[in-house]
Order: sequence, then C-alpha cells, then structure tokens
Amino acid sequence: MAGSVSVSASIGVIGGSGFYEFLDDADEHEIDTPFGRPASPVTIGTIGGKRVAFLARHGRGHEYAAHRVPFRANLWALRSVGVRSLIAPCSVGSLQPDIHPGQMVVIDQLVDRTWGRADTYHDVGGPHDEPGTTGPLHHQSFADPYDSELRSALFSAAQRCDVDAIDGGTMVVINGPRFSTRAESRWFRSMGWHVVNMTGYPEAVLAAELGLRYATLALVTDYDAGVDGHAPVTMDDVLAVLRSNVARVRRVITEAITESGPQE
Repeated sequence: MAGSVSVSASIGVIGGSGFYEFLDDADEHEIDTPFGRPASPVTIGTIGGKRVAFLARHGRGHEYAAHRVPFRANLWALRSVGVRSLIAPCSVGSLQPDIHPGQMVVIDQLVDRTWGRADTYHDVGGPHDEPGTTGPLHHQSFADPYDSELRSALFSAAQRCDVDAIDGGTMVVINGPRFSTRAESRWFRSMGWHVVNMTGYPEAVLAAELGLRYATLALVTDYDAGVDGHAPVTMDDVLAVLRSNVARVRRVITEAITESGPQE
C-alpha cells in the first residue's frame, strides 16, 4: 500500500493533539489509504518499552469537525501499521446529575444517533460503491462495542492513578457539530443514557470490522444542555476542561499501556 511504513506498532491511541507528548522517540509517517488521507500523520514511538502508534482524530489543528472526521481512513491507517489494540480517549457531556465534569467514564455501550457518515468498509452491491470498499456483503456483530480486557486495563489504571473513574456507561453519539437542544438532552437522560459525544460512532464499528480490540476512556467536560440547572455547554467550556485534564487522561492511558496491557 502507498504510504506503508517498515516500523510497526500493535497498540494504537487515537485522540487529541495533547497526547503527542507521551510518546518517546517518536517518528511521523504519512499514510495513504483507499479511503483518502487520515486526519493526521501516524506518529510511532514508545511507552514503557512498547511500540505505540498515535493519530490525531480531528487533525493536528482540530480542522475536522466531528461529522467531517475521515473515520475510515483513520482506522485503516492505524491498522496498516500493525495496530491490533486501540485506545480511543474522547470528551463527553454528562446526561446525569451524578456524573460530573472532571470524572472519567470507561464506556461499555453506545447508541448511534448520527446520520450520513460512512460507517462500513463493506458498502457493496449498489450504485454508490466507492474505491477501496470490500466485499462480500457483511453484517458486523456489535452487541458489545468495547473490548472487555482493554476496558478493565483502563479502569484499573485509573484507580492506580487515583482518578475518579466510572466503570461502565452508555454513550449516545450525536452528529454535531451543534450541541443538543434541551429537549434532546432531556430525552437522552430519560432513556437512562449516561453521556453524549460526537465521535464515538462510526469509529467503534469500523474498528470492529477491522478486527481491532477497541476501548474508550471518556473525559466528562460539561453537563449537556444544562442538566439540573447548570449553564448550557459552550465550546469554550469544553476546551477549558480538556486543557486542564489532558495530563490526567494521558497518565491513565500511559499507565494502562505500561503496567497492565493491552496485550500485544
């Protein structure tokens, strides 16, 4: 494949630009895929002696809004450099009054409320086939979107790092780039869903189609649409919480990779 690299990494992290700093001896690699260029080069380095590949989900300068992220190219690029286990940190809004900004949630279920996103590598059999899609017809098993061993490694790492983390929760994924209305937020809350996000789908199902073990560590940045009288979320609020917590998230992921897995 064009853009393939000789060095490989079996563990991947896909997240924001604040995560570059945790890779030692890092080198960047431009990767071409049948689905176009990924959002950023793939950076390969080491954590605790383990080879790790990193890709910036939204691009280096956050130039891709959630509904424009090249999800298929991103996952394909990571798979092409040998990634088999993928940790996917993200930011979320709380839908429940007992889940607070600054907490982390090791997600175990998702609900897809997106639309119009290319969410399979097996889009065949009709007039809209695209270059690089693969057959035959495939229906992906997706009852449990997140790998239990990776989830366990992340939650255990959070405990060792003395981070306030919640083991399990349902994330509803909306299309963005706008935030929820109050009515939508009340509906999501009434369904018993825990947090809301814009990027968890189709990333998770594409990882499943590629045979990648996948888990998400979600940082709570806000109360969605003003849960229980809190002020409605703004982008400035989200970025402020992200900046003040990126080192904590990075520490948990580093601990999970270094001390307890994931298995290579």
